[in-house]
Parts: sequence; structure tokens; C-alpha cells
Amino acid sequence: MITEEKVLEALKNVEDPELHRSVVELNMVRNIRIENDNVELDIILTIQGCPLKVKIQEDVENAIKELGAKEVVVHFGSMTDEERAQLSAKLRGGQPQQQSELSPLLRPESKTQFIAITSGKGGVGKSTVTVNLATALARKGKKVGIIDADIYGFSVPDMMGINRIPVVIDNTVIPIEQFGVKVMSMGFFVEDNSPIIWRGPMLGKMLRNFFTEVHWEDLDYMLLDLPPGTGDVALDVHQMIPQSKEIIVTTPHPTAAFVASRAGQMAIKTNHEILGVVENMSYYVNKDGEHDPIFGSGGGEKLAETLNTEVLAEIPIGQPSDKSEAPSIYAESEFIGKVYMDLADKIISKCK
Repeated sequence: MITEEKVLEALKNVEDPELHRSVVELNMVRNIRIENDNVELDIILTIQGCPLKVKIQEDVENAIKELGAKEVVVHFGSMTDEERAQLSAKLRGGQPQQQSELSPLLRPESKTQFIAITSGKGGVGKSTVTVNLATALARKGKKVGIIDADIYGFSVPDMMGINRIPVVIDNTVIPIEQFGVKVMSMGFFVEDNSPIIWRGPMLGKMLRNFFTEVHWEDLDYMLLDLPPGTGDVALDVHQMIPQSKEIIVTTPHPTAAFVASRAGQMAIKTNHEILGVVENMSYYVNKDGEHDPIFGSGGGEKLAETLNTEVLAEIPIGQPSDKSEAPSIYAESEFIGKVYMDLADKIISKCK
């Protein structure tokens, strides 16, 4: 016999896809009506027009039908402003937003490892390294986030195939999850790929908002895709996250490595640990299987020697075999995907 208690127990295993908490815990299940083998209930969404409404409906219907229900009818509503404010406070550990000055990720007791991915110049594949390393870490079972801190040149959402915007509950932003990685980017808040025309202080404020107004939950690693060079955002990251470690991305061309050394020297001067160098576009595998260094060679080794560190990976030129889901994410089975999995192992080992 189906009872209200059994329905609630079954729905404890159904999660809100954005918040990753039970719909029962979030008080989204209301007005359960049972007549013989038919169940009717209300699901109160956090916002109107929830982008994952269909997913929630399917999960609720399947969970109740496993109890033996022949028909399940789900009606949707949305939380009131007061309910959203209460939920927002709950996500923040019971604190109103104005009292939540320091993100839990930045508190001294936080276990999150911060890794800034930086370069001396643009066009070396820094963002490609960021999204693929994050995905590889997630494939290793780690809880991973990305902050696309390249506010002028944001590209992470497009590279990861993200085509929706974050849910905002009261003033708490829920990051988008893709390939097991939680993502926040300026690109979510800009229409029609419009340019960002801001001065330095506004950039720093937005970066802080990415910590204080976003519900990240507990993460093992937070990767920050920094803009190239040693400008305002890089300086803000060094000051805001003194425990951040860094990966320097370069190409094999000696000039690119020379420019990249400036970003490394900035890390050294601000007492940030350099995990190592990633040499991107190291070579092209031609039709005969030979490695063709079309952009030169030795840049990564030269940079690592200058910074007294090591080359973590030499990543060849190539495109993902399947770009239907995301144009820049390599499958784990691909050769370049395996290179990133090896890189993830090295990062895990170095960050223990």
C-alpha cells in the first residue's frame, strides 16, 4: 500500500539537479494526494522556469512508480520570495548574505586547493588546459570548480558546451555543472557576446562576487582561469587567495616562454607556489606517426629551468574527436585525453 510516508521516503533520493540536495530536504514536495495506485503531488521549484524542470519531473515520477504507483501526476509551482530567502540563508549555513563576508572556500579551515592557470600572453591555450585539467580531475572522482577569471576574454562556457545560465536563488548564484565540474564565468551574464568595458576596481569586485555570492559547496580543487599577463585580475588573485598554487602555460616557441616567465616571476614575488609548466601545442603527430614540432621546441624546458620547476605535460596539437557536446573537451579514451589524465595525477600528487 502506498502511503505519504513511503512517497516522501522514496523522494529523499531525488535531488534538485542544480543544488544536489534532496527535494524533500529542500521542502519542494507539497500536497501529496493518494487514491488507490494513483499519486498526485506538487513540486515547488526554486524559481519559475527552472531549466531542469523536465529532469526533476522524470526523477519524481520514476521514484514513485517504483513504489507500485500506476499513475503519477506532478504539478509545479515556485517558491515565494520569503521561501527563497530562507533557502538562500540555509545554503549559506544559516547566515544572511550581508553577514557572509568571507566565502567558506577562502576561510582558513577550508580544504579546497586553489590552482591558478596563467600565461604570459594570450593564444597559448591556457583556457583549454584549464577546462581539460578540471574535467580530468573530476573523472578522477574529485570535486572541482572553475572560475573563469579572464573577465575580458571569457571562453570557458563555450569551450565546455554550456548553453544555459545559472539559477539565482534570492541573491545566491548556483554554478552550472558540466562534466562533473562546477563553473562560474562572466560569460553567463553578458548578452550577445558583448565586450566588457571595465576598469580595474570593477574587475576585482566581480572576482570577489564569484566567491561571496556563489554557492560552491565543498570542493577539492578550484581552478582559476586567469587573464594573460600580470594585470589587475592576476594581482587581485594573488592578494585574495595567498594560498593559491600556479600552473604556467606556454608554447614551445622560445619567445612565448620568455613572455610566460613574467607570470611565473610574479608568482614567485608574491610567494605563490609554482606547480610546474604545461607546454601546449608541443608537436603535431603527422600521418606517419612522427612528432612534428611545428611551433619550435624547448620553450617549456627553458621556462621550467628559469622558474626552477618542472614540465608537467607536453600536450600535442589536435582537436577532440567528438565536438558535439563540447568543442574543447577531449574524451578520456583519446590520446590527448590520456595526457590530461596523467597531468591530473601529477597535480593530485603535488597538492597532497
